[in-house]
Amino acid sequence: MATEQLTPRQIVQALDRYIIGQEAAKRAVAIALRNRWRRQQLPAELAEEVAPKNIIMIGPTGVGKTEIARRMASLVNAPFAKVEATKYTEVGYVGRDVEGIIRELVELAVAMVRREMTEVVRHRGEELTEEHLLDALLPGGGLPGSAEADAAERRRRTREKLRAQLREGSLEEQDVELTVDQRAAPVGMFAAFGGEQIDPQLQDFLERLVPSQAKHRRMSVREARRMLFQQACDQLIDQERVKETAIQRTQNSGIVFIDEIDKVAGRRMDEGQPDISRTGVQRDLLPIIEGCHVNTRHGSLWTGHILFISAGAFTQSRPSDLIPELQGRFPIRVELDELTQEDFVRILTEPENALVTQQIALVGAEGVTLRFTPDAIDEMATMAYVANQKLENVGARRLYTIMEKVVEEVSFLASDAANKDVVIDADYVRMRLADILKDKDRSEYEL
Repeated sequence: MATEQLTPRQIVQALDRYIIGQEAAKRAVAIALRNRWRRQQLPAELAEEVAPKNIIMIGPTGVGKTEIARRMASLVNAPFAKVEATKYTEVGYVGRDVEGIIRELVELAVAMVRREMTEVVRHRGEELTEEHLLDALLPGGGLPGSAEADAAERRRRTREKLRAQLREGSLEEQDVELTVDQRAAPVGMFAAFGGEQIDPQLQDFLERLVPSQAKHRRMSVREARRMLFQQACDQLIDQERVKETAIQRTQNSGIVFIDEIDKVAGRRMDEGQPDISRTGVQRDLLPIIEGCHVNTRHGSLWTGHILFISAGAFTQSRPSDLIPELQGRFPIRVELDELTQEDFVRILTEPENALVTQQIALVGAEGVTLRFTPDAIDEMATMAYVANQKLENVGARRLYTIMEKVVEEVSFLASDAANKDVVIDADYVRMRLADILKDKDRSEYEL
């Protein structure tokens, strides 16, 4: 089954491979993804009216909010942009333009589509790259005319010998000289706008007016191969099709994750009035979430069918503190659970990218066989849970610090270790971490 046709149950099962617990959040995003496919099955007139059900994820840091959104986007190969609400301010204040979120999403989509189309033309691109490298390694233009048949045959044999050496990789460090087209930075041209942000399409047009200059560069065959392959693929790929496909994919499949939305909730000040700057950010975000046309350097697009997922801890505010118009655009609210000690055990061992699996693979690259006993995993989970209770609760992120402290000595000695079999048990974990946990000051700095 194609990824875009995954059922909600299959989506949740796919997310379970990487994320422990948080069933309510997984179900919410699974339904949102499936509704996108359902909308595309509707008549065009009705499909245009069906807006995505945007989601607010409520929960402390480190419980999986970002990971759920990122994994769901990867699952369906959708353009995905993560932004922090606090980095944006209303027009007239120092900050970033909220439409930049959409432009960033489009750029990601363009890169995604270009990678896909590069794979389609890869074989032909590699052939052209090889010929260009041979021309650089054997300068002098094409083969001589028929009057110099012997010289032509010698050149042909030399060329084929170089081809064989290229394919076996023995020429990768040899230098070649290439002619590279470089476009000068149009600093002076844009200076006339006084540093103000200009329309992206106008910027793209102005950049095209700047003439390119041919420059000779010496580089290794390895570097030249990368550059020539990219140039060959750029010529083989229909660039207009790349832009059109990217715009369509962004409009119909794009996902924007707005973190720290609680930090811009319109909390009341002492005088009983909302914080104007926070409210301004919300009002600036509102048009792109409601649906508007945004100009990008690749074309204009409509944002009304982009899925927006916002997230925040909401410890000092509530979703109801958001302006009513924005609340209405996030009809789905899901609360994520704080992680328990049992969750930490599962996070360490069950996901496909589990920390234990990663560490075993990393030192395994040095020929070291590393094994964690069950009581060692229990001990690390306990210490991470205790550290979160005593210090600031950073959720599963605490496990990364705990794991690094535990395996630090093993990782340092792995390259030179005489003993290639290492077992980490609970006693070893306590030896590495007990002193740090006892000292609150050290804990705050080291854990």
